[in-house]
Amino acid sequence: MAADRRIVIENCSIATVDAHDTEYASGHVVVAGNRIESLGAGRAPEGLENVDRRIDATGHLVTPGLVNSHHHYYQWITRGLATDHNLFNWLVALYPTWARIDERMVRAAAEGSLAMMARGGVTTAMDHHYVFPQGSGDLSGAIIGVARDMGVRFTLARGSMDRSEKDGGLPPDFAVETLDGALAATEETVRRHHDASFGAMTQVAVAPCSPFSVSTELLRQGAELARRLGVRLHTHGSETVEEEQFCKELFGMGPTDYFESTGWLGEDVWMAHCVHMNDSDIAAFARTKTGVAHCPSSNARLAAGIARVPDMLAAGVPVGLGVDGTASNESGELHTELRNALLINRLGAHREAALNARQALRLGTYGGAQVLGRAGEIGSLEPGKLADLVLWKLDTLAHASIADPVTALVFGAAAPVTASFVNGRQIVADNRLLTVDEDAIARSTRAEAQRLAEIAGR
Repeated sequence: MAADRRIVIENCSIATVDAHDTEYASGHVVVAGNRIESLGAGRAPEGLENVDRRIDATGHLVTPGLVNSHHHYYQWITRGLATDHNLFNWLVALYPTWARIDERMVRAAAEGSLAMMARGGVTTAMDHHYVFPQGSGDLSGAIIGVARDMGVRFTLARGSMDRSEKDGGLPPDFAVETLDGALAATEETVRRHHDASFGAMTQVAVAPCSPFSVSTELLRQGAELARRLGVRLHTHGSETVEEEQFCKELFGMGPTDYFESTGWLGEDVWMAHCVHMNDSDIAAFARTKTGVAHCPSSNARLAAGIARVPDMLAAGVPVGLGVDGTASNESGELHTELRNALLINRLGAHREAALNARQALRLGTYGGAQVLGRAGEIGSLEPGKLADLVLWKLDTLAHASIADPVTALVFGAAAPVTASFVNGRQIVADNRLLTVDEDAIARSTRAEAQRLAEIAGR
């Protein structure tokens, strides 16, 4: 939409998730081009020019678009497998299948993963893709192309693995890269696809997979590469008790100390899971402003444990929410993670004081923007920020009797999305995607899942 063309949204509740948690029981939002021009209580100002559209949002809550901070899209075509395994056994069970993926499969899986998130209020997504079997095609380009076509703001965390079975790792030997090959391919992906400008639709991060699937040298040189190129760093950290034991046996220290020794703590770093963190670990993350992608459903599915999110937040650690791969979170949705983050954390030491509804919403919006390094652009509704926002319908049977709209959104059933905007462009209407054919994606993902199962079976 041209910068001088406007969309006016009125008669809605608004949760801005700004620094003061400003909310309006009945207010308006004015979008001009791809930016939020103004918002506030009551009706929009009179006399606005070039208004292309007025939306009566009675019965709706408007929030910032949700930000997904950790995912593995390729897993969409291996959902429902190894359902009673812990992380290490789950990886051992699935790596032989994952090692057979190709570009066509990855494209279909990315379509399924992104479609499911986008129709549920995600406006900024990321994918940590780290499986690059030899001869599998341009997997990074395929994923980025899907995000572009769907109209979702996107970060590709270009992953890598160089520690295979022969080196004591879990992946098959043919499913990993060499140290030099991984670094070169990652640099090429950054140079081809990363956009550092304000409002960028595509960014790239450097993302070796995990301590038990990459060499120390890949971690160290990966961090040096990211900082030379001016991009962010992402990996898995402190996910399970077994990972902690692995690090202590192999490196003589726990995961956090190991990451620090390889240059992997800093305000340009975010890590997935961080379940098994002691006080010293949390203090190190807070001191360095290292971010965390909290994945409550996946942590529960794999019996990894309960991350100490309340303690992280109290210490000043940036924390966002992640779906994680859909082979460990079959729903593939982020809006359900708002509720799961709140409920699961209340099973921990802080009990009912662990998280409240507004803290959960902040994790899924501003927190995600923080860990992706984009809090100045997205994650809250403020004049000058990008027009990434969602209209949640809360006047139906599922929510109408809950007086507080934020409580309804977080504690209640998954709310329908009447409209979702990315960069000022509407991509969802009445819980259906406008940019792609959902039914065609369902057919292609089923076909590619079957093709992968047949190949892996051979």
